[in-house]
Amino acid sequence: MFVESIEVLSCNAGWRNYHFLKLVTSDGVVGWAEFDEGFGSPGVSAAIDALAPSVIGGSVGEHERIHERLFAATRPASAGVIGQALGAIENALLDAKAKSLGVPCYELLGGRIRDRIPVYWSHCGTWRVVYHDHYGNQVTDLAGIRALGEEVRDRGFSALKTNTLIDDGGGLRGWIPGFGRPFRPDLNVDRAVLRDLRALLEAFRDGAGTDVDIMVDLNFNARTEGYASVVRELSDLDLSWIEIDSDSPEGLAHIRRQSANPISGGETLFGIRQFLPYFRSQALDVAIVDGVWNGMWQAMKMAAAAAAHEINVAPHNFHGHLCTMMNAHFSAAVPNLRIMETDIDRLPWDDDLVTERPVFEGGDLVLGDQPGWGTDPVEEAIRAHPPAGRGGLVGPTNRD
Repeated sequence: MFVESIEVLSCNAGWRNYHFLKLVTSDGVVGWAEFDEGFGSPGVSAAIDALAPSVIGGSVGEHERIHERLFAATRPASAGVIGQALGAIENALLDAKAKSLGVPCYELLGGRIRDRIPVYWSHCGTWRVVYHDHYGNQVTDLAGIRALGEEVRDRGFSALKTNTLIDDGGGLRGWIPGFGRPFRPDLNVDRAVLRDLRALLEAFRDGAGTDVDIMVDLNFNARTEGYASVVRELSDLDLSWIEIDSDSPEGLAHIRRQSANPISGGETLFGIRQFLPYFRSQALDVAIVDGVWNGMWQAMKMAAAAAAHEINVAPHNFHGHLCTMMNAHFSAAVPNLRIMETDIDRLPWDDDLVTERPVFEGGDLVLGDQPGWGTDPVEEAIRAHPPAGRGGLVGPTNRD
């Protein structure tokens, strides 16, 4: 069975766009993958189109061979946008291979260890503060945060993760200078940010109670000195983890040594080569692995390297429902799983875009045994929501 065609489809996702790779085989089997261009990655679709001629005609079952050939051909620029294109192609090949065998994708990843995946409610508060015009349920103050914490608890979720939200007198707003909102290239963390971040987490704890785990994602919003000031400020809050993106393994290890709370990170890293310095430096308590970017087969290798260093992993997952199901298969098969990320606040048409939406019970994602990823994009629904120009971090709203 050979790859006959590769096509990219896109649709509107509110403040960003969703992107899908459709791979058709010589036997008429369709393999799907979801990928992203809005998280600082413009051009993934163009990279896929450029690589497609090297994939067409290849055997669907030989996804490792195809990945290695593409990696060799793109080695000088093998991470970033190119790496994400390779990951999307690998994920579509896995879906097609699994469907041709009549098995779920987790069977290709070693078999299912668990059929209920523990998840945490990601961007909790963030979407309702920053993108309330898309998701609804606007939150403007700490009273709203407390109420949201209660909602997380009452809906049965055992964990939540939020981002840095501040109040400069006009109500809560997002603070992500690492992504240019606001544009503050110095990345200094002042006392007002520390005060507001602490108040945010205390409000979530007041609402969620003592039995809900709370995480906070600091993204790329500081340098080593600033992150160190944050972990000291939050040392008494009993957080499940503080998530930090840092390009310095040694700097992150320095921060971890000062933190009373576990440190997670790594969501923008590619391959074992980029993860190993963080493992060797003992910079991470939890490794955040992005199998959408890297490909789920490659992600299993990264998870194995993490396990060799006594580190658990958590998948990076903040896109559409297909991405959630792809990460669920990784989470079902990987031995050293900590917990899986998922977004609960959703667009009105998200459920329409797939044949089967994720099912949550008691704070877990319940995984079935359908072939492939267990869900397929619905092309008619995708066409009903045409993409809306540039979106995400590279969109026109990413300015002061």
